[in-house]
Amino acid sequence: MHSRRAELPLLLHVEQACRLLGISRSAGYRAATAGDLPILRLGRRIYVPTAPLLAMLGLLAEERR
Repeated sequence: MHSRRAELPLLLHVEQACRLLGISRSAGYRAATAGDLPILRLGRRIYVPTAPLLAMLGLLAEERR
């Protein structure tokens, strides 16, 4: 999984994050609106920063071991 993490961009579209999480697009936007998914708004666009998402999933801690 480490090599796949290195290939991820710094910012993901919500749809990309949903695919990685295995959730629907509407569930992803609901989670973003509720504050359950880390987001960054740039104008009208909503992005999911990769590092906070991986940290939320506990995947960054594995890298530091």
